[in-house]
Amino acid sequence: MTPVIDPKGADVTLRPATGLWIALISAASFGVSGPFAKSLLEIGWSPGAAVGLRIGGAAVVLLVPVLIALRGRWSTVGGNALTLTIYGTTAIALCQLFYFNAVQRMSVGVSLLLEYLAPVLIVGFLWLRSRRAPHALTIIGSVTAVLGLLLVLDLAGDARLDPVGVLFGLAAAVCLVVFFLMSARVDDSLPPLVMAGGGMVVGALTILVLGVTNIMPFRFVFTDVQLAGRTYSWVVPVAVLVLVATVAAYVTGIVAAQRLGSKVASFVALTEVMFAVLAAWLILGELPGAVQLLGGLLIVAGVVCVRLDELRSAPADEAATVLDRPSPVEPLPKP
Repeated sequence: MTPVIDPKGADVTLRPATGLWIALISAASFGVSGPFAKSLLEIGWSPGAAVGLRIGGAAVVLLVPVLIALRGRWSTVGGNALTLTIYGTTAIALCQLFYFNAVQRMSVGVSLLLEYLAPVLIVGFLWLRSRRAPHALTIIGSVTAVLGLLLVLDLAGDARLDPVGVLFGLAAAVCLVVFFLMSARVDDSLPPLVMAGGGMVVGALTILVLGVTNIMPFRFVFTDVQLAGRTYSWVVPVAVLVLVATVAAYVTGIVAAQRLGSKVASFVALTEVMFAVLAAWLILGELPGAVQLLGGLLIVAGVVCVRLDELRSAPADEAATVLDRPSPVEPLPKP
């Protein structure tokens, strides 16, 4: 463990070992969302319906655990109301809205690549904020990870660019940046479970408004789906989307960002693409090729480079990342 002292005297401890494992669990949980959501879209569900049921279901599942975690400390929620509102609206609801709009106009590969420019944007954001250029190893890791994404997504095929779609994809990337930065800077008095649950409630309400106003229309079809060559009830992919790809994914993602800092957590999250490819292989029978496997190795190499740079430059540079988290005795700064 690496102890870090921020300029205000707060003793902050990063726990990279468990943080990395938790971040990988989060990435794997997010990664299964694509194949299971695709099975619903193929039987006629609209993206808005899939997203709405995913977030709304997660909000219901987390309700009781959140109440238990709070134990009547409603002042904690009131003190972080702005954080939960921005997190639920931006990092959860709008991120998925922008991503699905990008997918409607471009291939899934291009859209996902644009969204996962978020780690590079975080490096740039921290660079501008601290006014210190990242070390060469971080730059090398950033470039390597992006190259790995290009190979994993195999964009040489039917990729096509649409100007409006590109803007939506970049907007999704900005929302993903908000997720990592806000997850890393959350007040210690706000448990990760409460952060995720409160964000889901806000996100579900946001999606509901978008659906009612027909910005993100709802269309449900309650027939069987095809998964791994077998027929299952539509309840199966919905359950996986809610319990694994949302509840487990967001809670572990918040914990990972708190333990690793926003920059490292965001780079580890790049492995979601590898997990998504693996899930598509197992569930949809889409076998990854040699180029995609090579891209996966490059993503891992990029994450390792960034992590090594973090450890080598501690404590000074890690303090800059940990500063995204306030002292427990102070209110959360406005994002």
